[in-house]
Amino acid sequence: MNGPHDLGGADGFGPLPLEDNEPLFHGEWEKRVLALTLAMGATGAWNLDMSRHARERTPPAQYLSSSYYQIWFEGLTRLMRERGLATPEELATGKASQPPAQLKRVLKADDVARVLAAGGPCDRETSTRPVYAVGDIVRAALVNPKGHTRLPRYVRGHTGVIERVHGCHVFPDANAHGEGEQPQWLYGVSFDAGAIFGPGRAGDTIHVDMWEPYLERA
Repeated sequence: MNGPHDLGGADGFGPLPLEDNEPLFHGEWEKRVLALTLAMGATGAWNLDMSRHARERTPPAQYLSSSYYQIWFEGLTRLMRERGLATPEELATGKASQPPAQLKRVLKADDVARVLAAGGPCDRETSTRPVYAVGDIVRAALVNPKGHTRLPRYVRGHTGVIERVHGCHVFPDANAHGEGEQPQWLYGVSFDAGAIFGPGRAGDTIHVDMWEPYLERA
């Protein structure tokens, strides 16, 4: 979907509020949001792509006026409401009004370090062959998906070159909507920044990892 989260190449939003030696967190509540997001993600009630899409669905005015972890919290509470894990009233009061739901898994405190170290690899085995090879000239699809996508707006319709073939990976556009992993080949594609952002970036390149359905031969 085209939304406030996809700001690559956009301007007019003012300077970034950069901080020297910026801390990882700006308040204790941010630590709690990170912990809650990780703990709930580990339950298996949704996947990573669903989590990203939940944040993207934050209304634009709210998204653009929110901090990083405020957006995370909005996405988390949206998922909990949609899956019947908490009612709006429970989220507002912080008090349960119904019995707790049965979850697939529970992340125990002693297991956090091990689970985080293991990560969540998204590469998958496949019997298919990649359509493209290193050196092929491709064009990013000129589309405007209504759902989740990892295809940035600023490269759509532009021509690039395949630099790497990463293997077969979970396709986020399907996985975010409960349609299964539908693994697709993933490529590292290089684009001429000057062709995308203008002559001020001539000579620079932009590198984007792109799933096979995002590409067509130029």
